[in-house]
Amino acid sequence: LTMAAIVATGANWRKVGVPGEDVFAGKGVSYCATCDGPFYRNKEVIVIGGGDTAIQEAIFLTHFAAKVTVIHRRHRLRATKILQERAFANDKISFIWGSVVDEIGGQNFVQEVKIKNLETGQASQLAADGVFVFVGLTPNTEICRGLMELDKSGYIIADARMHTSAPGIFASGDCTSKLLRQVVTACGDGATAAFSAQLYVEA
Repeated sequence: LTMAAIVATGANWRKVGVPGEDVFAGKGVSYCATCDGPFYRNKEVIVIGGGDTAIQEAIFLTHFAAKVTVIHRRHRLRATKILQERAFANDKISFIWGSVVDEIGGQNFVQEVKIKNLETGQASQLAADGVFVFVGLTPNTEICRGLMELDKSGYIIADARMHTSAPGIFASGDCTSKLLRQVVTACGDGATAAFSAQLYVEA
């Protein structure tokens, strides 16, 4: 008999779902600038997205890449004002607005992307050595649906003690509804959830 459980199922980076994305994963397609940015020293890369993460990572990539092109489906960024100001002031960053990546191509590694303008439908190609995708996260919480309260994006709602709406079930890490998703915050959540579960069992 299980007296308490901790859900720590994490989240996955959302894919754009275009041809070539899976083929070139690890061969020019990345979901982590911190992990892979140093491999693109003096090269040209694409960043897909317009939120805080996309712009933060685009700025970070300028420490290595010769040029960073941000492709965003809208005509303005969703990132916070300070991040926008930093990106617009960076000579290494350029923007392609109102467009999406339709295909990622190359031989053994990424060499180009095909782009479509959403207003005109016009297609174009852009040479690139790497593509960084930052279009959000998908929480791994399908097994929790109906068992506990989730927010509109599917993240588990937990309080400061990691209690969920289901008695005896606690949650931690990237699967929870929270402001910051990093290893350090996930570790803190896990410690709190474990202690809360212990108190629950001993009560």
